[in-house]
Amino acid sequence: MSVTESINAPKNAPGTVPGSATDGTRFTGQELETLPGAKDALTLLDEAVAATGGQNRAGQRTMVAHVAQALELQRHLLVQAGTGTGKSLGYLVPALARVGESDQPIVVATATLALQAQIVNRDIPRLLEALEPRPESQAQVALLKGRNNYLCLHKLEGGYPEEEQDALFDMPSSTSRVGEEVVRLREWADRTETGDRDELKPGVSDRAWAQVSVSAAECLGRRCPLVEECFSEMARSRAAEADIVITNHALLAINAFEGMKVLPEHETVIIDEAHELVDRVTGAVSGSLTVAMVRRAARGVKKHSKADSGALEMAAGTLETALEGLPEGLLNGLDGRLLTALSAVNDAARAALSDTKPDGQEADAGLQMARSRVSEVHEVSNRILEASAEQDVLWVSRQGGWENGRYVAASDTDPATLNIAPLSVGLQLRDGLFADRTVILTSATLTVGDSFDVAAGALGLLGEGAPRWTSIDVGSPFDYRKQGIMYVAGDLKPPGFGVHEGQLERLRELCEASEGGALGLFSSKRAAERAAEYMREHSDLNILLQGESSLKALVEEFSEDVDSCLFGTMSLWQGVDVPGDSCRLVVMDRIPFPRPDDPIAQARTESVNRHRGNGFMAVSAHHAAIRMAQGAGRLIRSVNDRGVVAVLDSRLATKRYGGYLMRAMPPMWPTQNKQAVVGALARLSESIDR
Repeated sequence: MSVTESINAPKNAPGTVPGSATDGTRFTGQELETLPGAKDALTLLDEAVAATGGQNRAGQRTMVAHVAQALELQRHLLVQAGTGTGKSLGYLVPALARVGESDQPIVVATATLALQAQIVNRDIPRLLEALEPRPESQAQVALLKGRNNYLCLHKLEGGYPEEEQDALFDMPSSTSRVGEEVVRLREWADRTETGDRDELKPGVSDRAWAQVSVSAAECLGRRCPLVEECFSEMARSRAAEADIVITNHALLAINAFEGMKVLPEHETVIIDEAHELVDRVTGAVSGSLTVAMVRRAARGVKKHSKADSGALEMAAGTLETALEGLPEGLLNGLDGRLLTALSAVNDAARAALSDTKPDGQEADAGLQMARSRVSEVHEVSNRILEASAEQDVLWVSRQGGWENGRYVAASDTDPATLNIAPLSVGLQLRDGLFADRTVILTSATLTVGDSFDVAAGALGLLGEGAPRWTSIDVGSPFDYRKQGIMYVAGDLKPPGFGVHEGQLERLRELCEASEGGALGLFSSKRAAERAAEYMREHSDLNILLQGESSLKALVEEFSEDVDSCLFGTMSLWQGVDVPGDSCRLVVMDRIPFPRPDDPIAQARTESVNRHRGNGFMAVSAHHAAIRMAQGAGRLIRSVNDRGVVAVLDSRLATKRYGGYLMRAMPPMWPTQNKQAVVGALARLSESIDR
């Protein structure tokens, strides 16, 4: 196996070896132990693999060695590690090898709760057990989430005012589903040791959880009378003492960019699912403002303070008038009415914050909640007023709804939301994350073809002033051409709105040839529902549909029933791990381009075009390529897996960008021959021992 390492640094830059290549170096794997910091990490890996009865994987060893080197040299590293590499151990082992070298923890950030749970509940316990009695086996690992993921005892005991119709107290369990869930939450509160929402089985609705949790802004902090018993504070205390802290992208973003020290001081960050980082950071640092938010803030001021709420109430009315009839979509600056309204909201919120400053040290939860809402209104309105066309995206959105089982799009009379997001988070990441930390980023999908440039550019790692970094692709242990077929339905008409009859019929042919075992990845909820409806009408297969049960329950049933089919949307395109015969066919209904009316994608595309680039390829095509690679990656999860990835979008075969998208996919055997694919699926189904 050969691995390419590319180095983003000028020749003979400080810290580089004179004469070394800066555009690419070939590694064979034989020199891994000679890399700085790698020997100890590789020894740990070998011992862990031997103790668990596993097999050495060349890609995993290469990854461990290069991550260890990056940590030793304090150099940023991008690692693409294909499915089956053992990516989690690839960065956890080098992290453990450095335990004790610093009094600050190494932070590991993931995009999904599922991966967090896998690392904390499976990967790390197995690894630590395998390393006994070595000192590394005694490493302390802590999981840290946002404050609203933990039960608030003060709120549970009546320390916060009730504002919901379904009140927390004096509420018989029979009054509503929310009431029943809250009663169950109160019972769980007496047993739980962590207060972590994800440990509550079965889970509860967001509305019920809101009755027993608070946001960071609403929290009383050290002034809370129950601070010594606080689950969130205990989690933070454990994190402060830990060697490795597991968290998520959003909390990392808040810590890095918003001046809120929610994570312990740290010098090293390892980011898994790094292809998601830019979107997650964008979401975390975006803001929104509605008339309802302003009115809720005004009610809080009126109810929990002696300050005058009249200016806020009046500003809410002015904003409502300014938003009437304003069409959805991008805003090219603020017109007179909207500018005046936002200025009034901002001024009123600033005055309310000044007028509601607490006098004494006694904690007042109601006042804290009121001030947090006013503060949010002030901060978001201020951001919108100071927005720059070169740096920010402003847009108006309105929420549609469901009527008689059908989705009805929003009209200009529906309540409007003003939104703001950064056009790019690259410079924010460069300054807030990369400037004073060593950052390791890893994913199965960081490149399209052989280039890391698009990912690196979005992360702020290209251009003038960019920090030095290296990249490495350690490949995959799978023989994709022998294990999988990449089928493109080039004979179908291009997709339009929803899924057309030709796609549905082709889906049926493929699923019946396979006799189930199909994971259907759809671009919209409506398309998934239509496909499930069609299949239930025209076949006898067991069709599971996202939304009809919890995702966890659906994936479990799909895994256990070898002949079932599971249809769903974006949350199934990544993170679903179903090795074996239960998943032998992956179907994508269309190329997952961003929606044409997605304001951020639209603004980023226009920005690239203005700078004489190809906005469509840089934004939409790259987004689709990464999504498709993630989706195709659901098929082959072990060396024994076999199957077909089927794309029911003829544009992949007919459009010029099709080749670009195909280069991002696992290198399976490609074909447009339907009969060959149907035959292969039938033979595969016959070989299954049911």
